[in-house]
Amino acid sequence: MAEEKRRKEGAQNVHSGFSNPVARDDDLDPPPDNHWDEPPVYELVESGNRASTTVVAQDDGRAAISLLTAKGLSIPTPSQQKPYTIPNISNSKSPRLNVVVQIVGSRGDVQPFLALGRELQSAGHRVRIATHDVFRDFVTQAGFEFFPIGGDPSSLMAYMVKNPGIIPNFETLMSGEISKKRKIVYRMLEGCWRSCIEPDPENNIPFVAEAIIANPPSFAHVHCAQALGVPLHLMFTMPWSPTRAFPHPLANIVRTHADPMTTNYLSYGLVELMTWQGLASVVNEWRRKSLSLDPVPILTGPSITEALQIPFTYCWSPAFVPKPQDWGNHIDVCGFFFREEPSYAPDDELYYFLRSGPPPVYIGFGSIVMDDAERMTAILLAAVRACGVRAIISRGWSKLGNGQQDPNVLFLGDCPHEWLFKHVSCVVHHGGAGTTACGLLNARPTTIVPFFGDQAFWGQMIAAARAGPSPIHHKSLNENNLAEAIRYCLTPEAVNAAVKISQKMKADNGVRAASCSFHSHLPVDTLRCDLLPDEPAVWLYAKSKKRKPLKLSDKAAFILTENKKIEAKHFKLYQPKPITIENQRWDPVSAGSSVLLGVLFDFTVGFSQVFTGPARGFRSKEDGGGKKEAAVTFGNGFGKMVGVLPKATLVDFPLAITEGLHHLPRLYGDEVRNHGQVKDWKSGGVVAGKTFVYGFVDGLSGAVMQPYEGAKEGSWAGFGKGLGKGVMGLVTGPGAGMFGLFAYPFLGMYKSISASSLSPTEKKILLARQVYGSYMARQREYAAQDKGQEWYDATQDLVLEAFERRAKPD
Repeated sequence: MAEEKRRKEGAQNVHSGFSNPVARDDDLDPPPDNHWDEPPVYELVESGNRASTTVVAQDDGRAAISLLTAKGLSIPTPSQQKPYTIPNISNSKSPRLNVVVQIVGSRGDVQPFLALGRELQSAGHRVRIATHDVFRDFVTQAGFEFFPIGGDPSSLMAYMVKNPGIIPNFETLMSGEISKKRKIVYRMLEGCWRSCIEPDPENNIPFVAEAIIANPPSFAHVHCAQALGVPLHLMFTMPWSPTRAFPHPLANIVRTHADPMTTNYLSYGLVELMTWQGLASVVNEWRRKSLSLDPVPILTGPSITEALQIPFTYCWSPAFVPKPQDWGNHIDVCGFFFREEPSYAPDDELYYFLRSGPPPVYIGFGSIVMDDAERMTAILLAAVRACGVRAIISRGWSKLGNGQQDPNVLFLGDCPHEWLFKHVSCVVHHGGAGTTACGLLNARPTTIVPFFGDQAFWGQMIAAARAGPSPIHHKSLNENNLAEAIRYCLTPEAVNAAVKISQKMKADNGVRAASCSFHSHLPVDTLRCDLLPDEPAVWLYAKSKKRKPLKLSDKAAFILTENKKIEAKHFKLYQPKPITIENQRWDPVSAGSSVLLGVLFDFTVGFSQVFTGPARGFRSKEDGGGKKEAAVTFGNGFGKMVGVLPKATLVDFPLAITEGLHHLPRLYGDEVRNHGQVKDWKSGGVVAGKTFVYGFVDGLSGAVMQPYEGAKEGSWAGFGKGLGKGVMGLVTGPGAGMFGLFAYPFLGMYKSISASSLSPTEKKILLARQVYGSYMARQREYAAQDKGQEWYDATQDLVLEAFERRAKPD
């Protein structure tokens, strides 16, 4: 008790920089000038001489994809993954980190991460779970810090049932719910960011994230990681990485002339593109306002995590769905995350029902919220009676079975599936990954009634394994097809298939494997403090340009400054895993046109705001704030109109042409040189020089060597192909070099100017680190009181001796 009291007192004493740590929705209101009623993208159409692609939103929530090509034409997809070297392949011990786990979804989405969090805690990390407010007790009772990110999952689930998948229906569009949901997304993005840098809402203990684990629907993950410069690791229960093995779970392939594997691969990019189209403006507004980051280009957004090769762990059993061969080393399939089986004693009603007859069928839809629960209850009861079986029906969030009574049916409240599924014959549910895993682990044949998301995918996988029938979409469910599905689940064929899967799954340890995956992808060497390897480096001490900068932890930095070995004014925030989001360039035409469209869009938005300002003022004049609002809107619009042109002319357009020419050879299979990143005016000149010199050198040498190499491989046909590549190289290489002489130095100057002072976000991070460092110093004083002054002095001596060794000249 005394230790807990001191922790809270220490937190209160140092916590002066954050006045309100609780992420209430009214604190997270999005800026008023965003276009919250912007309609979603219902259809994407891309046509050309070679192929025609159409992606249309369906009523069942998936994207119907038509991919038609000219006869005999194949669509190229990457033949292999980019090379990826696992940073910590030896799995050496990581320093103790503050890990924030960001989760958007239902209770079934949160629960697996509690099991993972327990494993991370045992490895010495501090774990914070950031999710919806309604799960506070669920998280804290499991022994974790909780941070609310906003968003009501029951409301989100009801919205998803009405508008499954990625596109809302017309009725929702007309009702004005689009604006409401886009604002909720904005608040959740903001909540996720606050979970990275703000103190614990309950006890004020400071926190700064040193690593992020997230599920993809949280959306904030890569942007928060970019702002902080810390490692990011994605974990999910449904396929999110492009593969030829199976299509995106939200894609419904209507027709295609391409081969199935190519279609599967392309479905991921098309679904991601539609998703990003609907969220791009919200995400970019949040990046600008809260993270002080540039907007993500429209063509770059859908493929950010894949292009950056963000480590990804999939939480399903490889015995059930093996890892596809075209997934690279940065992707792991580790097994389902199972928590320890909770202690549970059934009440008398459940106990006697289970003992009074043969094992019942379990039917439940968990956190799904349905419009017509009475109709669903009637279907379930009719199917159970038609099969002549007993059943346990979970009431769930839809409150199934209100007022219904049947001696062979028990309507049940909350009950752990880990215990209950041991006592049933088969299971019928919505197809959540956690419920699916629990049923299969207990060797229970399964019928999936999907509503949205990955649920249909799991139903298809179960059917492929013969452990259940094909999934029955909830809108198609009736007493006849449900009764038929239950009958199949009770056959020896289904039971034997489920038993085989269960036997293989019991050999997995998904939580431990996921923890190993997380640690193996951490850049441990860059994370460590140079003086205290068990502590994470958070400061960079660089007094002299002649010496290599020191990476220092909070503890080491405090001890050195306290002993007057170094001065705090020479500290800079350290980013162990910096992220650079680059615009994907493929050719000069599309690159230039994308810049032009972006400029026109920004100019048009600014132009419209110039004229909407007075209109808003007229509408608001009764409130007394009309003139001010009109002036602000007019100023914002005029600023956008004036500000967009100089940067586009001097930086964006020349850079697009340069990189489009530079990357053009990739379209016909050639590799291109990486000339490095432009971070400031100096590196801008270096990259410009390399692009110019190598552009001419590679262009001239390619004109000679490409025909020769082609002739060696394919005689005269190869010679002709090589000659064509060589001629193209004579244009693209020198062309990129010439444009680069202008583009890269201006880009460097632009970045130098923008980095000349700390951004508002960097100031917030700096404050958070200082508050956290002060808190940890106070905790070390308390520890010295408990462990003795000798322990405290030994730690200081260790740091000072290590610093003296580093300070000696070589």
